[in-house]
Amino acid sequence: MRTSKLLNAKGRRRATYLRGQSGETLALFAMIMKGYRPLARRFSANGGEIDLVLRRGDTVAFVEVKARANLETALVAIDAKKRARFSRAVRAWITRNPRYGGMTFRADAVFVAPRTWPRHLPDAFTIEGL
Repeated sequence: MRTSKLLNAKGRRRATYLRGQSGETLALFAMIMKGYRPLARRFSANGGEIDLVLRRGDTVAFVEVKARANLETALVAIDAKKRARFSRAVRAWITRNPRYGGMTFRADAVFVAPRTWPRHLPDAFTIEGL
């Protein structure tokens, strides 16, 4: 009985991971169609992760992608703890990529739900510590 619960939990985690991966790919495609150029994907540092780092003109957009069953639940999925971890990763990315120092930095969000086009929210939240 206990083994089947572990297998079910593993299966759910894998399904969630795969949904997130496909959501990020769809979000990236949508952002490229809007004229953004990818700089990094799944950047991790200092306990945080940035799903997409994109550039358009003189703006570098650090993008949090949220894939949920519907857009309403995706909208509320970026809590204070997530924003803090995200901001730490952003500061690390900027430190490691000084050539972008003169650019405008922005935290965007892209919300992905089944059977809908991804919804891009520019300047979704403040990058803490910048």
